[in-house]
Amino acid sequence: MIQHRLLDSEHSKELFAYFGLAVYYSQALEQQLVNLLVLTKLADGKDLSEAEIEDLYHRKLGSSLGQLVHEIRHNFEFTDEEVIQLNEIWKQRNYIVHDYFKKRIQETFSPAGRSRMIRELSNFKDRAQELEQKLQRYARDMYIALGQEEDTVSAGPGSQKQRSADS
Repeated sequence: MIQHRLLDSEHSKELFAYFGLAVYYSQALEQQLVNLLVLTKLADGKDLSEAEIEDLYHRKLGSSLGQLVHEIRHNFEFTDEEVIQLNEIWKQRNYIVHDYFKKRIQETFSPAGRSRMIRELSNFKDRAQELEQKLQRYARDMYIALGQEEDTVSAGPGSQKQRSADS
């Protein structure tokens, strides 16, 4: 009973909220990598039909973050620092998603442990968000260079926002 109340405490809820934000920004980063990969194909002068773009987009959405990181490094010029950031975030994201609570469960039972975990997750969230925003700017610049509307950047190909912008 005490353990159940502990996990329902406001401090525990804050920990779980930061875990959710870390995962959210990981997924936002994945989305921007997909956007960049599709845009690099279009920028390379490949004449793709709307259906081919849709297919490529959905195939890339099914890729893991690791696959996207490896592929984008071969198709987009990043600084050495950005490559390091991508790799670090990818590895830490895998740890957070697959092992975080398994390896840190004991820390969830103390206020000091939860506070350490919150700081760590908050730091990861900030770094992932910063990199995601940088990739979003790269995607926006590529959209503009390809003569597309700026609004379609975060929507991605095939989305309702994309279709309405194309109308």
